[in-house]
Parts: sequence; C-alpha cells; structure tokens
Amino acid sequence: MGLRPRFKTPFSQARDKFIAYAMRPLMVLQPRTRFLIGSGILVILTTILLLSNLTSGFTENYKLGDVIARTIVAPADLTAVDQAETERQKSIARQTTRTVFNFDSSRAETSVQSFRMAWEELRKQTASGQNKSPVWTGEGDPAVAQAISAHKFNEADLDRLTSIIREIGAGYIYEDNVADRLQQEIVLVDVRNPVAQMIVPAPRTRMVPLSSARRSLESRIVNLPGWTSEQKTALTSALLPLIRPNVVLDEAATAVARETGASRVEPVTISLKRNQVVAREGDTVTPSILAQIGAIKSAGHAGRPWHNFFGVLLIVIAVYWIAWKFAEHRSGGGSPLSLTKHKAFALVGSAILVQTALMKIGFTFADSVVSRMQAPFNDPAIWTFAIPFAAAALLVAMLVDTQLAFLTGIITALFAGMLAPTGMPKALFAAVSCSVAIYGIGRYRERQSVTLAGLLVAAVNVVMALALIAYTEKPLTLRTFLMAAGCGIAGGLLTAVFAAGGLPINESLFGILTDVKLLELSNADLPVLGQLALRAPGTNQHSHAVGQLAEDACRAVGANPLLARIGALYHDIGKLAAPEYFVENQQGDNPHDRLRPYQSAKIITSHVTYGSKLAREIGLPTKIADFIPQHHGTRTLHYFLRKAEAQAKPNETVNEADFRYPGPKPQFKEAAIMMLADSCEAAARSLARPDPENIRAIVVKIIDAIISDGQLDECDVTLQELTIIREAMISALTAIYHARIDYPGFNPPLTGPLPPLPAGNLDSEERGISYSKPSEVPISRGGEVEDEALPRRAGHR
Repeated sequence: MGLRPRFKTPFSQARDKFIAYAMRPLMVLQPRTRFLIGSGILVILTTILLLSNLTSGFTENYKLGDVIARTIVAPADLTAVDQAETERQKSIARQTTRTVFNFDSSRAETSVQSFRMAWEELRKQTASGQNKSPVWTGEGDPAVAQAISAHKFNEADLDRLTSIIREIGAGYIYEDNVADRLQQEIVLVDVRNPVAQMIVPAPRTRMVPLSSARRSLESRIVNLPGWTSEQKTALTSALLPLIRPNVVLDEAATAVARETGASRVEPVTISLKRNQVVAREGDTVTPSILAQIGAIKSAGHAGRPWHNFFGVLLIVIAVYWIAWKFAEHRSGGGSPLSLTKHKAFALVGSAILVQTALMKIGFTFADSVVSRMQAPFNDPAIWTFAIPFAAAALLVAMLVDTQLAFLTGIITALFAGMLAPTGMPKALFAAVSCSVAIYGIGRYRERQSVTLAGLLVAAVNVVMALALIAYTEKPLTLRTFLMAAGCGIAGGLLTAVFAAGGLPINESLFGILTDVKLLELSNADLPVLGQLALRAPGTNQHSHAVGQLAEDACRAVGANPLLARIGALYHDIGKLAAPEYFVENQQGDNPHDRLRPYQSAKIITSHVTYGSKLAREIGLPTKIADFIPQHHGTRTLHYFLRKAEAQAKPNETVNEADFRYPGPKPQFKEAAIMMLADSCEAAARSLARPDPENIRAIVVKIIDAIISDGQLDECDVTLQELTIIREAMISALTAIYHARIDYPGFNPPLTGPLPPLPAGNLDSEERGISYSKPSEVPISRGGEVEDEALPRRAGHR
C-alpha cells in the first residue's frame, strides 16, 4: 500500500533503542525502586553542580601593577604549587639544556666512493665503444663526461680529485641554518657509535659551515693545472654536491633532553597559614602577591568541605521533594497534567539539572573572562546577565503548563542565588526572567513563540540589569549601560536558543504532544492522509466532519480541541485496508449483502486492529493512536449479530464476542468525545430531514445508548459535561445541516424516470441513504450506526 512514512525522527528511533538497551538491567527492579534510583542520581548530580567548596570564593582578578581593592586573607592553611614560577624554572632548564648533534665521520669517504664509481662507469662506457656519447652517472651536468674523457681517465687526476674531496669533507661541516644552535656547548654523538658522546665547547670555532667548505672546494678546483675553465666548471658541478654536512642537528634527541631537564625541576610551592594577610587594601600587586592569590584560587576551601556537601545535599533533596509533591498534586488534581506524575517530575528534574549546569558554566565563564578585561568589562556581575536563566522554565511552560513551569522558575532562582557570588540580587534577576518567559507568551502554537519569548525576556533582562546596577550603587556610565544591555539581550536570545533546542528532544523523550506537533500531524500532504483522501474519500470527509464536531465539544468542556481534531483525522485510517466495505465509500451495491454476518463483522471490526497496527508502523504518537481503538470501545455490532442469529442453524451457537470491537473503552475525555461525535455525525448525515428536532432526537438517543452500554465508565467525563457536550454537538450539527433555500430558475429540471430508492429518498445533495425519522436510523444498543448491515444501495456517511 506504500503506507510506511515514519512520524518518528531518526533521533526518536535512536532514543528508543538506547533507552531499551540502557534500561534492560533496571527492568528487573520494581518501578518504585527505579524511580528512587533515578531521583538519587538527579539529586547527586545537582548537588555536585551546586557545591561551593570547589572554588575559593575569591572572585577578584588582578594583574601586575594593579591596586588591591580589599585586604586579602588566606581562608585556611594551604599549600599550593606556584605554577608560574615552576614553569619559569622549567623554561630555564629547557633553554640551558645542550643541543644534540649527530656526527657521521664516514660522510667524506662515502662521497669519494660515489665519485669513483661514476668515474669507472664512464670509463667502461668509453672503452666498450657501444655508446658514442658516454653518460656521466654521478652528480653534475653532462659536461663532466666530456671533461674527464678529454684527460683519458688519468689515474693521477682521479687521485688528485678524490684527495680534495677527502681533505675538505673530513672536517666538521654543519648546515648554515643551524649556526645559532652552535653558540653554546653541544653534545656530539657519533652515529657509528652512539654510546660515544662528546661535549663540545665553543663548537663554531672548531667547525666549518657548508657554504665555506664548498667555497674551499671551488678554489681548489680553480687551481688545478691542465684543466680548461670549462672543464673546471664541469668538475665543480660534479664535486660540490659531494661536500655534505656531517654534523647534523638531532631535533628529537634535543627535545627529549630538554624535557628530561625540565622534569628534574622540583615544583615551587607556596605555603600560607589560616588568616595570613596576603595583601592589604591599597597595596600594589607584585609577582609574589599574584602567586599567592593564585594559590588561594586554586586551593579552594580546605576547612570543612563535607559540611558544605551535606548542607547542599539536604537542600537539594528538600527542593526536589517539593517538586515531586507538586507534580503529584497536579497529576491527580482537578487540572491533570498531560503527563504522568513520574514523567512530569522527570521532565522538571532534568530541566533544572541542565539549567543548573548552564548557570554553573555561565558563572565560571564570567570569572574567567573578566580576568583579561579592563573596566567596565572586568565586572563578573555584569557578564552573568548573559546567562539564560529562563531556559528551563520556558521549556516546561511550552511542554506542560505554566504552574509547573513557575515552580521550575522558583527553583532555578534559588539555585542561581546559591551559585552567584552576589547571592540575592542574582536570584531576583533569575526569578523575574523566568516569570516573564512563562507568562509572556500564550499557548505554544507555532515555532516562533520561542523566539518571541526570548525577545521579551531580553527586553526585561535589560531593565532588570540596569535596576540591579543602580541597587548595588555601581557607577552607571554609558559603557556600563551598553555592556549591561548587551549581556541582558544575549541572555534572552540564549534562552530562546536553549529552549528551542530542548523542545524536540523532550517532546520525543517524554512523548509529549505539543500544539505545534499536533499541527504538523494535520498536514494533508502526509502520505497516510493523502492515501485516505485518495482511496477512501468518504471516510476522509467523515473524519474531517467528526473532527469539527469533536473540536466544538472539547472547547465547550475545557478539553483539548486540537488533540480531538487531529485524532479524528486518524481514527479511521484502518479502513484503508478495505475501504469499499464501509458505507461512506460505497457507490454501488453493498458488498456485505454477499457475505455472511460473521465475515462482515470481522471486516468492520478489523479496521480498528489494522488501524492500530498501521499507527505503530508509521510511528504515530501514542496519544493519537489511542483514538483508533477507543472511539469504538467494546461495543457490539448488534444488527450483524441478529442477522447471524437469524441465519444460524438449529443448535448452532453464535458467539457474541465475534461481533464485538476489541476495545478498550475510552480512557480520556477527548476519546470519549470522539466516540460520541463519530456516531452522532454518521447518524445526522443519514437523516432525510436534518432539522433541529430530528438532530436533537438522534443525538440524545446515541448518547443515552453509549452511556447505558457502559462505554464511558473508564474515563473522567461527568454527567454535567455530557450535557454540555450533547448541546454543543446539537448546535454544531444544526449549523452544518441547516435548511437550504431553493432558488427558482436555478434548479435544473429532472429528465427521465427516477430510479427506485430502497429504504429512503436521496436528498438534493445526494448524501446517500437517508431516513425519514430518527427512529429508522439503524443504531445499535451501544450507540453504533450500522448502515452496512442493511441490504440496500450504499451511499455516503
């Protein structure tokens, strides 16, 4: 059928696999045990983030030459490594380490042998006469062959030339580009005997650069007797490349030696006693004072860290207990959440945990940035205005509700006060920012709501930042104003960024259906809805009509109208398996007339099971998929059951279970409204004269039948709400099927005899089989409209 489009994203599929794999060891535990383990992990992680003894509490940042703003006292006995001085000592050790050079004493002899081999090869070529133009195989240009051949391969010349190579190449020759490395003592390692190492003082006085060695060679060749200038030039091109450096810098060995020398340097330590004055107010920062300040910052509190840990732990436990009790109350109160209490607590807890991590990173980043800044940019309190304090509260507000989001905002503000050096002012700033994010936007109906919330938070952040600067009596200069405004705006924009990033993750992780997600599911271009419109147009039209009816009823009783409307679009997708067997899609004879009642009942009830299977295959959200089985509940196809009983042979038993929908009954209010709307819409469309009286009669009859059958016993719909739902559906159906006015002259005349109409008359819109009286509509005892059970020409429902 080609109906395998996935509503699940790759992230959702990967998430499901990861959760199934990660939770496998925990599945053997009881749900309560798993919940306690998860809560314990949440509490421990939050406590670690809030611990204040991981830092010294010293927030000032000084550099050499600055003036101490307040007296600095060591908070406890501490010993710390002076990293700057230790690194300086190591740097000195590296600089004073001797450079390592390798010496190859055989380099000159290798060059001599190379020249002799080329000489002999040339002589062989000349003696054989096979090659009229002998080729010189050594270094140099082709003219070398002509020069040597002109001297008849004189052995005396060969000995003289090799002697020159030996004499010049036998000295210590180094590359010109390493001359600066030879200013101090070096270690000279003989490559032929690495154990033999020699320390060479003043190496440049004993060695020759490569350029000088080659100039010596050129002068020796120029003074050779019996050779023309062209021949001497050729010889120079052949012999110069043979003079190579035999003293070569060993970079790797030098680096190892330097690091070895640096590792021998003992760390320089700083020792301070409790209450020892490091610097007094007004003192100038010296290298010693700067090192001691660094020791205080790096050492942290050495006093009572466990006291701090247990204090923070108890605070976090109390805060999360409040969050749990609130989520529990909200999920069981008069305004229940769309999540279970455990999922609601998990969402709030994870959001607060991530928010606390963001705040921790923000405060740490502010402290590190101001150390390299000038006034007014060296004030960490101003930089922290850029922290997205409202990200978690905004996320919870868009995914769940404002009350749970407000609790998230209060906890965020509390934790911000515990993390911030300024305490209460920053907690107040965070509380206001969270409140604006929560109550500044309406329902999350479009993606740009996040952006609008971020801009609103940014505007309020600017005002609050300026208010706090004035409250703390800091100078409000133009640069300070611009700095605070910029950070406040950045905080609002980052709030939108992090909230937008967390939305799809948490939607998928907790199975939350936001309004935006529901609106995306209403896209008619989705393959399953496209197939429904193409292959089952009557069902598609029926689904839209039921959606409108359910939406009006939900709005009347405070249920979720958008959820009901989207659920209506998918509640009958199972009819795609056999659309022609349902009356709204039939255009010829009723195929059920040729089937046994059991077969017909099996086909009709199977659209629920097939629809649920199809919903799982395409990844339809669970809340939407629940409409498929629940909108029929466990009702029985009584008309088919009676036909089966009438056709049964003597002593043959008809099993009523074969004619019953598998259920379950509606479990939530929107599913109950869907059941009522589905039957009422089908029945109202079957009326030949859908006036207000007939519509009221048929709606009352269906609702009473559904209630009497016990189909609404498992959902939270009250009798008062059922009355409101009934009146809303009557009003909506009356508006849909209002009386039409005939316009004389515009109605085409009927030609030819009219065909006989079985069991009713077609109206002017050819709605299909119609019934003159509400009592004639085939409504079962469970409120099910069973047009398919009647032998007739099919129409639309």
